[in-house]
Amino acid sequence: MAMERGPLSINSENMFPIIKKWLYSDHDIFYRELISNGCDAITKLKKLDMMGDYELPEGYKARIDIEVDPQEKTIKVTDNGLGMTADEVKEYINNIAFSGAEAFMEKYKDKASDDQIIGHFGLGFYSAFMVAELVEIDTLSYQDGAKAVHWECDGGSTFAMDDGDRKAIGTTVTLHLSEDCVEFSNYYRAQEVIEKYCSFMPIEIYLSEHDTKMTETINESERRPDDVVIEVIEPAKKPETEKKEGEDAADGEAEEKRLKIRRRPILCNDPHPLWAKTPKDCTDDEYKEFYRKVFHDYKEPLFWIHLNMDYPFNLKGILYFPRINLEYESAEGVIKLYNSQVFIADNIKEVIPEFLMLLKGVIDCPDLPLNVSRSALQNDGFAQKISDYISKKVAEKLAGMCKTDKENYDKYWDDISPFIKYGCLRDDKFCEKMTDYILFKDLDGKYHTLPEALEINAKDAETESAQDENGEKVEAEVVSDGDKAEADAAKEGAEDKEEEKKERTIYYVTDPEQQSQYVRMFRENDMQAFVLSHNIDQPFISQLEAKNEGIHFARIDADVQDALRADGETAGNEEQTKEDGEKIEKIVRKALDDEKLKVQLETLKDANVSSMLTVNEQTRRMNDMMKMYSMNGMDFGMDKMTKEGQTLILNAAHPLVKYVLEHEEGENTKLICEQLYDLALLQNEPLTGDAMAKFVTRTNQIMMFLTGEK
Repeated sequence: MAMERGPLSINSENMFPIIKKWLYSDHDIFYRELISNGCDAITKLKKLDMMGDYELPEGYKARIDIEVDPQEKTIKVTDNGLGMTADEVKEYINNIAFSGAEAFMEKYKDKASDDQIIGHFGLGFYSAFMVAELVEIDTLSYQDGAKAVHWECDGGSTFAMDDGDRKAIGTTVTLHLSEDCVEFSNYYRAQEVIEKYCSFMPIEIYLSEHDTKMTETINESERRPDDVVIEVIEPAKKPETEKKEGEDAADGEAEEKRLKIRRRPILCNDPHPLWAKTPKDCTDDEYKEFYRKVFHDYKEPLFWIHLNMDYPFNLKGILYFPRINLEYESAEGVIKLYNSQVFIADNIKEVIPEFLMLLKGVIDCPDLPLNVSRSALQNDGFAQKISDYISKKVAEKLAGMCKTDKENYDKYWDDISPFIKYGCLRDDKFCEKMTDYILFKDLDGKYHTLPEALEINAKDAETESAQDENGEKVEAEVVSDGDKAEADAAKEGAEDKEEEKKERTIYYVTDPEQQSQYVRMFRENDMQAFVLSHNIDQPFISQLEAKNEGIHFARIDADVQDALRADGETAGNEEQTKEDGEKIEKIVRKALDDEKLKVQLETLKDANVSSMLTVNEQTRRMNDMMKMYSMNGMDFGMDKMTKEGQTLILNAAHPLVKYVLEHEEGENTKLICEQLYDLALLQNEPLTGDAMAKFVTRTNQIMMFLTGEK
């Protein structure tokens, strides 16, 4: 073929500079594009063989070879695919944006599917010009009688094409790197980039360095046909004196020769990733090994979800729930997105539900509608369907685990609950599916679903209701039959309303240690509460209340429950109790110099409890939210807001409270009131610096009184 020169056919004015400089955001992505083209060429050749249009040679092994040469500043990407004729080079290379994969599938659409054909837009080859000042192609087509072709272009608007000298079917692309991109010819840099983008491409990828100094030593029997021998190392002969009787000279040379060869190419990818297998063919050890390999995480994942879907779109993947210590680590995951085993990007928010980005995993979706650089999506509607499907499958997996493997689900719950609760906050559909499978850990460390937690409260309510019925039985017996029916109906309606209220209330603690006094009182009265100690719990329970009418969450210090009050202590003496309550409120307000403090006198079952502090549930939630904003530099007058909703509960049965009532103007009354308030506050939240200092000084003063010193 005579030398031929001509202009490139560019489909858009000034397209080439745009491709060269701005098509891809990351220059290292050229490795992905050129290797993808090689995979396409090999896959097409295999399909031709399957369809009977070509017969692969005996012993054929599909592979892509990358050879870097830091001395010459070159990179060679070689495949043993179907190659190109001169006409095909003109059509697929000179006509920018003509997709070879698209044309191939159009030609053979009646004979084969498009599985594993990666290319789509035909622009990937030109990513080479982001890093190279000269690009060469040497190719030989599989077609009978085809001649080798050599093509080159320096990044301008012209090309040069002539006969080539390639002997094997396939293609080699040679990049002569620009001075500012020579780093990509470094062996270890190349390995890093190839493993980043091509770790799971469907064809084996081998990397080598064109450097005779890079050697390894093997036994002669291990030599392969493609090994380049640098040196032959003869075995050392045994001295005559060391020969055994009957051993001749030849026996001394029986030891095998050693060969120093140029270091063999290393395999850089796994063409058969775990996610491409069916779940039943994967072992737990394989899942764990894959996790360590991909995410370099030494901690084993808690469990995983294997996604495998063929309709209405093709999607496979594995999502891992990692083991995270949220006290010391941030909950940031990585979801790697692939398209036909070609890495696209991490955490693409259009495809991966936001809350699942806290997980680690891989998603492979060949149907993704990517743009020309594969860096973004073209169809948000389709991507949203994929996102919804992933969210649905995760919910189904978790629900199934809760139903069939509750023991392990309980064991994992503390670790996975932030993920799930965050998902419920961000995704209404996910929340609907998961509501009945959210777990609540009780004060005894046992886990219950939401319906079970409500049932526990219902049993508590039934116990109290039974106690009320026993107290009113005698009164009911003296009512006439007619009035009795009416009274029973009214009473039943009132009880149903009260019982319904109690059944739908879930009591909780945020800090079992800090709130230990309330916890002890609850447990002594056979009442149950649940531990909600994570930062996400407050917005989460607010959402549950909003989405489930009638369900109410209350921290155990939000009010004095009836079960904590002494039975019958104040019966028939309400007037006196009211007077005492008003009196002690005035005394305490004066002692604490706080005219707005709410003080309530109660007779508690536990006579050892002198004081408690209750905080209105909604007010406390509002205060907590304001504290969060205040930490971000917004001042809401937190000192004032913190006391809003507080009620100081004083136990009328306690000697200290009786002393205050009886010694309104006593010299120790102020000291006792201050101590009662701080003791109550300590069970609710830590004291501030100044308050703690005063508390310590006052406690020392009280102990001095005990010794007789003043």
